[in-house]
Amino acid sequence: MKSDLIIIGAGPGGYETALAAAHRGKSVTLFNGDRLGGTCLNEGCIPTKCLCKNAEVVSQFKNGEEFGIDDFTFTLDFSKIMERKEGVVENLRNGVETLLKQAKVKVINAKASFKNNTTIVADGEEFTAERIIIATGSVSKSLPIPGKDLERVLDSSELLKIDFIPESLTIIGGGVIGMEFASIFNQLGSKVTVVEFMKQILPPFDSDIAKRLKQSLSKKGIKILTGTSAKEIREKGDEVELVFETKGKEDSVVSTHILMAVGRAPRVDNLGLENTSIEFSPRGIKVDDNMKTSVDGIYAIGDVNARMMLAHVASFQGLRALNAIEGKADNINFDIVPSAVFTVPECGMVGKTEEQCKSEGIDIAIGQSFFRANGKALALGEPDGLCKLIFDKMSHKLIGAHIMGVEAADLAQQCADLMNAGNTWESISDIIFGHPTVSEVILSAVHGLKL
Repeated sequence: MKSDLIIIGAGPGGYETALAAAHRGKSVTLFNGDRLGGTCLNEGCIPTKCLCKNAEVVSQFKNGEEFGIDDFTFTLDFSKIMERKEGVVENLRNGVETLLKQAKVKVINAKASFKNNTTIVADGEEFTAERIIIATGSVSKSLPIPGKDLERVLDSSELLKIDFIPESLTIIGGGVIGMEFASIFNQLGSKVTVVEFMKQILPPFDSDIAKRLKQSLSKKGIKILTGTSAKEIREKGDEVELVFETKGKEDSVVSTHILMAVGRAPRVDNLGLENTSIEFSPRGIKVDDNMKTSVDGIYAIGDVNARMMLAHVASFQGLRALNAIEGKADNINFDIVPSAVFTVPECGMVGKTEEQCKSEGIDIAIGQSFFRANGKALALGEPDGLCKLIFDKMSHKLIGAHIMGVEAADLAQQCADLMNAGNTWESISDIIFGHPTVSEVILSAVHGLKL
């Protein structure tokens, strides 16, 4: 079977690129090796955000007295929480299926692999196309320590399928995945401990934001150990014990379950890449700025190229690859990518951190504001938060925004919009911000600029 374009992988990068290509008049064959929507829709972004909302609601119920609600009691039905999550995921997955049918994308529900540089094999049938895009995503990584395969040691996908709230949960890894689950299960009633190897949680985030989030979550009862390495996992009756080391001293923590959240690895196995001339390694498929691999006509987008493991990046890398195939230029700026952590409180960021600016020798000016001075945040009962903006002193342009607090993810997107428009501290000062809105923390941070 021949088509204009073959896409291997039906996550956000794969199916959105398939839709875009079909709308441009191309015949598209999309290989769906598992479930439409990939990890993001089925086992990542969407189901975790559903649980984040449940955790937020539970948190508000617990603090009902603050809003004048006295003698309020409630019970938690975890099965209904999981049913709601599955319902949201199923609705979205059905929506993706409908869109692909309407666009006349040929979906093959089978795992695909390369026979050679030009031929794909699936279920014993051969497929060819003028162009091929690899969008196979990533898989959960695991630390190679004794006990990592014990029954009570789960990865994020397994944790999303459980039918009970763990009495206690130790999380190995303080990155985005680890901290979101820490926040979720802390609010749902688990006793949570986080063990992070780096000196701060959320290593890619600005250190000021990471420190404030650690303080905030610690106050909620989450025990967070940074600069700590996991050494071994042992069975201890009906529980599991994690042995760890901090500053040369060994200690341990016992819990009913352990979550292994130490990142994700590009999904390059079982694709038959060894049958091609594509340059790849366990760290991902090598691509250029147009997402082209070492083989003409073959592209790789999303987690599988490991440039930036975010669903929205995968989608825009797919657009870049599609534009490159058609010889079109675009203005997609992969240096301005907002990201967020949906803890309670949220964290959002875009652009360079203060640490990156220092290492690159960029002379910067920093402005900060606090949510406790924002009327809308106080009205919402969410006074905990910081907005930190970073400007290039030479150009006066906004080059970084780092936010912890209510609506931080949306505020980071607003800052990304300002950055894409090339705004300076002077031009932002001239923008009228609505009142009362949480977004006023951005304007307050500009007003608080230290030059």
